[in-house]
Amino acid sequence: MSTYAIGDIQGCFASFRHLLDVCAFDPARDKLWLVGDLVNRGPDSLSTLRHVKSLGDAAVTVLGNHDLYLLMIAEVADARRSRDDTLQAVLDAPDRAELLDWLRQRPLCHVEGEYCMVHAGLLPQWSVKKARKLAEEVEARLRAEDYRAFLAQLWGSKPNFWSGKLEGMDRLRVIVNAMTRMRFCSVKMKEGKNICEMNFAAKGKVEHAPEGCLPWFDLPDRKSRSRVLVTGHWSALGLKMTPNLLALDSGCLWGGQLSAVRLEDRALFQVECSAGESCALED
Repeated sequence: MSTYAIGDIQGCFASFRHLLDVCAFDPARDKLWLVGDLVNRGPDSLSTLRHVKSLGDAAVTVLGNHDLYLLMIAEVADARRSRDDTLQAVLDAPDRAELLDWLRQRPLCHVEGEYCMVHAGLLPQWSVKKARKLAEEVEARLRAEDYRAFLAQLWGSKPNFWSGKLEGMDRLRVIVNAMTRMRFCSVKMKEGKNICEMNFAAKGKVEHAPEGCLPWFDLPDRKSRSRVLVTGHWSALGLKMTPNLLALDSGCLWGGQLSAVRLEDRALFQVECSAGESCALED
């Protein structure tokens, strides 16, 4: 049995199927780990959702910001849509309700052995054990009967730092934003303590970091450093493989590659973006 961790698909279904062929993936024997953002901006989110769902327990996927965006525009009556989303086929599909219900049940982070898979990253104050407990708070709300009310209040970038004193939607929003949107952070002194603030405006390369900001994975005293984090989300970062980080968004959507890493031996598999799937818009 092999476990293949794959970067952001974002509706690039042809590239995804090609990569599975290159890996010789067999759902009867192997497992897929998908870092989130199954959907949006690529041309075939519907086929992507249907295929991953059809794999059952052979595929583990965590929620990304674009997956949550799909749930929001589908379930919140007055949600504002982006002009460049490519999700109408999902919204019009006869199996829409079944697909959305399946997506809503996906975890925010997945922990197994030495690995923690999360779409964007973890704040430095959080151990993997702590992060998994915090993810459960969000997952419970997504799976509750009033999940639409939760989705209606989820969007926003404030607060942009973690405190154990946070309650209600402020607390849940920080958890979601860290795990699905975070790239750069700065450390500032507040109330006599060092506080990590997330910078959501900066999305580019590490060498273009705003003054005073670091990539989340380079922050000092990060409590999750002893585990291997498997992430996506940051196409401008590109593929980054270190002893404790597998960052797998290699920019397929932007004309780059779709990447998979076999966890057992860190073998790398890549395919070029398939014809017609490249998107010239900024992530």
